Amino acid sequence: MSHDLMRRRSLTALLFVAGLSTLAVIGSMPGHAADRTVRVGIMSGEDEDVWRIVAKHAAPDGLQVKVVTFSDYTQPNEALSEHEIDANSFQHGPYLKAQIEARGYKIVPVGWTYVAPIGLYSLKHASVAELPQGSRIGVPNDPSNEGRALLLLQAHGLIRLRDGVGLLPTAADITDNPKSIQVVELDAGIVGRAIDDLDAAVVNTDWARKAGIKIPDQRIAQERVDGNPYRNFIAVEAGQEDQPWVKSLVSAYHADNVRDEILAVYKGSILPAW
Repeated sequence: MSHDLMRRRSLTALLFVAGLSTLAVIGSMPGHAADRTVRVGIMSGEDEDVWRIVAKHAAPDGLQVKVVTFSDYTQPNEALSEHEIDANSFQHGPYLKAQIEARGYKIVPVGWTYVAPIGLYSLKHASVAELPQGSRIGVPNDPSNEGRALLLLQAHGLIRLRDGVGLLPTAADITDNPKSIQVVELDAGIVGRAIDDLDAAVVNTDWARKAGIKIPDQRIAQERVDGNPYRNFIAVEAGQEDQPWVKSLVSAYHADNVRDEILAVYKGSILPAW
């Protein structure tokens, strides 16, 4: 064998070994968002427009966002726990807590998205201050939403609730009622449609829109955004929250034009919560 041929073979071997070493180093490096596609479960509808903007922000960081839509609120957490998706974005804290207690999920929030503030609406009065003595105010009659409604009335000085009632007060917890408000308990889907017969009504955002209530024009009070326990969030399985792709996903969501898209697509009825 010639000396030149031996030298070429030795050089090839060295390059091959160097290549293996490089691959080994890359393989041992921490995963970057660029290394993966992330499947995110959301509810079908306007949120799809919001997540198209999020996906555009994530792409330059190498994170490919694949949106998976659902039509049933029980599905996204089940899909996350079964590893069918990597994250979801559709729920608030009280809902997740109830799901964890019922189903044992190990799911944690990682970044705020938006809040659909429950609001006090009126077709007859332009402000809370204008509500007369003996006003009839409709509230949803299910525990979670009635609790939100009564806490909203308390926050605006219309009633006072017993100390320590938490998030689920009922009308029986009212301890002070300076305007002698009549609390009218109705099904969540009915209370907005009954607003013509009431002085005001506390209505969930979705039901207010379905009832034809003008949001935010006819809203005379609403829940605060900052510190609101009903803020929605991006969620992942416990143990994933510190992964680089999670931080990239949340950062992509928290872009200014995502905020603008939320306000535009929901016409001000749903508000950014970060």
